Amino acid sequence: MTISSSLSHPLEIGIYTLGDHVPHPLTGERISQEQRVNEIIRYGIEAEAAGLDLFSVGESHQPYFTSQAHTVILAAIAQATSKIKLSSAATIVSTSDPVRIFEDFATLDLISKGRMEIIAGRASRVGLFDLLGYNMRDYEALYEEKFDLLRQINEELIINWEGEFRAPLKNASILPRPYQNRKLPIWRAVGGHRTSAIQAGRQGAPIFLAHLTGPVDVHLANIQAYREALEESGYQSQDFPVATAGMLYVAETSQKARQEAYTFISKGFTFSNGQAFPKRAFAQSENLNDILNIGSPQEIIEKILYQYETFGISRYVAQIDFGGIPFANLMKNLEFLEADILPAIRRYTGQKNADQIEPTDHMQFRENVQKLTKEVE
Repeated sequence: MTISSSLSHPLEIGIYTLGDHVPHPLTGERISQEQRVNEIIRYGIEAEAAGLDLFSVGESHQPYFTSQAHTVILAAIAQATSKIKLSSAATIVSTSDPVRIFEDFATLDLISKGRMEIIAGRASRVGLFDLLGYNMRDYEALYEEKFDLLRQINEELIINWEGEFRAPLKNASILPRPYQNRKLPIWRAVGGHRTSAIQAGRQGAPIFLAHLTGPVDVHLANIQAYREALEESGYQSQDFPVATAGMLYVAETSQKARQEAYTFISKGFTFSNGQAFPKRAFAQSENLNDILNIGSPQEIIEKILYQYETFGISRYVAQIDFGGIPFANLMKNLEFLEADILPAIRRYTGQKNADQIEPTDHMQFRENVQKLTKEVE
């Protein structure tokens, strides 16, 4: 399914959560599972109130997470909202049946009246394969086969299909059909491996890239490879959007934002990945060319717009709640987004001309962004 994208279009800004459920890094206390799930639902409702474009919930089947049944949480948010787009972040296609995925998300699309999307992922934490009875040796093959089938179900009303990992489908009608023109937007989640970005280009699938650390210009290589693969496969690359996702945290000052964010993010990584977030990598977040969007409102505006210019993205999705960050802090971040960050970004991307900014000149970029966003204040 083609979704239009161009630098002349506004940049969509969203939020995603993986539903992590960890103790507070300073007190050691952990809220209940019930509270965490209901806070995620409230988070989605408040994201719409703040004017964000998208709210996403991912599934993660391991200790210290609560969003294993992410479609159930999305259904609650869909029922309680009316405008904001909703998606998975991501749905693990490798260990799920594409027929069931489509049935679930088509139903969610009917509940939300056409606001639902799928981000199709592979599972970065491989314990899920043992939990659901799959073999890690089939990691790549499972994903490619099931992703292809999911896209075929999305495009065709009657399915005839045969593969390696599930029973054949013969004249199968997969119901219900989605609210939005009988099709769902389906994105391919891409990690650090360029081969996945290239495969997405060959398939003509929009991509969703998660970026944790590193320089912006290093991450550009995957996006360039994707667009080259699109063109080589006969597609027009400008017709296919690119979405990026990463950590964001904003406070009144850059120093306060970094102090608060590191405490939670580092402890969250300790629980979920077995080791703390590297201090040296986190310290680089003060640089415009670093992918971590942590700082004051003006700093966040500059960094998001720099990534928009460098990558040519259509959507940026922020992870703010990782590591047990208190709900009050999340609401404060939404206040900054609503009052300062979203208006500036929308004004800039709405009036953007290709010759206004040279993104490789960091100092000139900052000066131009500050000039263009002053009118919003």
